[in-house]
Parts: sequence; structure tokens; C-alpha cells
Amino acid sequence: MKLSGWGRYPVVESQPLLYSSYAALVKLVTNIATCIPHGNGRSYGDAALASVHIPMRRLNRMLAFNESTGLLTCEAGVLLAEVIEIFLPRGWFLKITPGTKLITIGGAIAADVHGKNHHIEGCFSECVEEFELLLPDGSVKTCSHNKNTDLFQATCGGMGLTGVIAQISFYLKPVKSQWINQASIKTNNLKETFEAFEANANSPYSVAWIDCLSKGNQLGKSVVMLGDFAQDEDLNYLPKKTIDIPFNFPNFALNKLSVAIFNKLYYCKTAAGTSTQKVSIDQFFYPLDAMHHWNKIYGKNGFVQFQFILPKASSYEGLAQILEKISNAGTGSFLAVLKLYGKQNDNWLSFPMEGYSLALDFKMQPKLEQFIDELSRVVAAHNGRIYLAKDALLKRDIFERGYPKANKFRALRQKYALKSHFQSLQSQRLGL
Repeated sequence: MKLSGWGRYPVVESQPLLYSSYAALVKLVTNIATCIPHGNGRSYGDAALASVHIPMRRLNRMLAFNESTGLLTCEAGVLLAEVIEIFLPRGWFLKITPGTKLITIGGAIAADVHGKNHHIEGCFSECVEEFELLLPDGSVKTCSHNKNTDLFQATCGGMGLTGVIAQISFYLKPVKSQWINQASIKTNNLKETFEAFEANANSPYSVAWIDCLSKGNQLGKSVVMLGDFAQDEDLNYLPKKTIDIPFNFPNFALNKLSVAIFNKLYYCKTAAGTSTQKVSIDQFFYPLDAMHHWNKIYGKNGFVQFQFILPKASSYEGLAQILEKISNAGTGSFLAVLKLYGKQNDNWLSFPMEGYSLALDFKMQPKLEQFIDELSRVVAAHNGRIYLAKDALLKRDIFERGYPKANKFRALRQKYALKSHFQSLQSQRLGL
């Protein structure tokens, strides 16, 4: 079968490793030559692509829940959406969630995902009590912050290269509403955007849409959105209906002009200064999930998402340089998301560090790889790094500069005989 990440680039032939039970999966994993676990296909690039993949959605049972502590135990193939649908009406929500609810819990660990509250709560691994990891020899290791710590720190952010995450116990947070009180702050340039983030650093959730085609004294103009759960006791949550994108948009549909028009409309619809409104959790956390197959907007050749983070000391200068390059090249993305981050954790390949991150989408076109490499080298020059869950084009030398514990990760792969069993296109490209 043909398989790709959410960016639909690259596309490979991949054989699914089918199984009927966990016991059957154990036998298969011990006998297969090389493979990679594959969740719901929402990592953007080639991190979950290989000639053989393990469809993890087959392990999709919820096993136990502690009503007093919020500790949920489930199999790795359960979706965040399924957790929300069952537990939000009972007054519980995810402590950490990325910008889509259509990923598996195992995938959340493999990418050590983060969200709009990283500056407060950190990555997904912070709410994990423990998980079970299936190794190539058929053994199962229980991993936590204080048990098999090497495997825990390598697996959280390890992109499926340390074994098969089979079962997870993690904590949910109590909430009193399905609604978010949102405040929107319209800024005129990058300086004002940074000032808005820093002035609201104690806000539970924060994120900004940024106009990456703006220039001059308007470079970096944004709409910063702050949020917190309402307290209205309305927990009557029902998932919203989605709009389907039924066909690939023609390649010419997404261009400098259409992106500029979208950016102008989006920016102008927000009132000047600060405005407030109550929005649903889906609108605040998962706006793109409202469009089924929204990746078809970028055309049949797909797209790549480029997400980088810079340390706080150089975030402003580095972001200004990158935004200028994007604006001058006219390759802007209408999906441009800026976030503030707290301190980095101890996981070896986890993406976040204390600073600012920007995520951008670029449709596949000639010379894009060269342009991404140019942006990546600006990131490296400012001691930043690229997010592996979004990556399809990162060069090994830039990866090495951004992830100083890569050799430690390689040594663990050698120690547990993982390299011969678990490989992806990304791991081969980056020499992991």
C-alpha cells in the first residue's frame, strides 16, 4: 500500500504488519527484520514511514480510570479525540494537547508533543506515569521517570525508534467547562507580539497567528490568543461536524496572492487592541480538525511543515531574520503559528526549549528543499532546532547541531539492538 505522513510528502510503498492481538504483535515484532510503528498518520513528514509499518490503531482499548486522581490507562492506539469524547463530559481533559486531537496516545509520547501551555505545563511526557515498551527480543519494559529511565527519556520524543509503545498510564486534568474564555490581542509588529506574550506569560494557554508576508515596520504583525477554561459547569460536549475537502486543490490555487488575501482578511477580522469571547475547545485547540482532509488544500504534490524553536535570548533576532527571508521570497504560509515555551525537559530528542517556536506550511514546489535548508541554517546559527514530528527535509549536520544528545540516543539503540528492527526514512536520513 502507498503511505505518507500528513504532509503527503514523501509517499512510499509500505506493507502493514497485521495482527489480531497484542500477543500476536509480540511474535511478529520479534521475527520481522525492520519496521516502524505507525499511529494515525498525523506526523507530517517521514518519521513513521518505512517499507514495513505496524498499524498501532489496532491497540485501541481503554483499560482503567481513577476518578480521584485522573489517571487513565489505555492502549497506545487510542486517539486523543476518543479520550476527550469520553472524559470531558465527566469533567476531565488532557493536561497537554497538540493542535490536533486526531493523534494516538502512543504518537503523543513518541513525539513528546506539546501545546499552547508548554510555558506552564511542559510536554506530554510530564503527565505520563508510565508506559510499557515492547523490545525486539519480545521483552516488555515498564518505563517511567524513575524506572528504566534511559528508555523513558529516549522514547519520549524518540519517534518510534526505541520499540513499540503498547500501554500507557497518564494523568488528565479536572475542568468545569467545555468552553474556553479567549482573549485576542492584535499587534502591529514582532516587537509588540513578543511584548504581548511576555506580559501574559502566566496565562494558562497562549498562541499567535502571525502574518509571515508582512514587511518593514509591520514585520511580524500577529493576533495573539490567550485562553483558560470557563467555570460555567457546562460539560455537555459533543464533537462538531467536520467539513470535508473532497479533492486536491490545483497547484496554482495556493500562491503569494491568495496567501496575502487570506492573511489580510484574518488580521482585519480581529478588532484592534484586546477583544474577548467564549469559544469551544475544538475552536481553540483544534481549529484545523474542523476540515477533514485539509491537507488536500496544498495540492496533489503535498506540503512540508517547517517548525523550529529558538532559545529565548536569540528568538527575536532569529525570528526577524527568518520572517524577512520568507517575506522576500514570497513563499509565505497562511498557517503560521508562534508559541512561547518554558524550560526544556531531560528527554534526549524532545523538541521544546525555553524560547519561541514558529510553525509554517510550504507546498511542495521546485527549490523548496533548498529554501528549507537555508532557513534551517539560520535556526542552527541561533542554536535552535527543528521539530522531528514535522520534518521531511532536515539535513543530518543541522540535526546534530540542534540535538546534542543524539549520540546518546544512538548508543541506546545499539545497547538494546533496536537499530536493526526499528527504522524509518527519517532515521536513515539523520543517521539514527
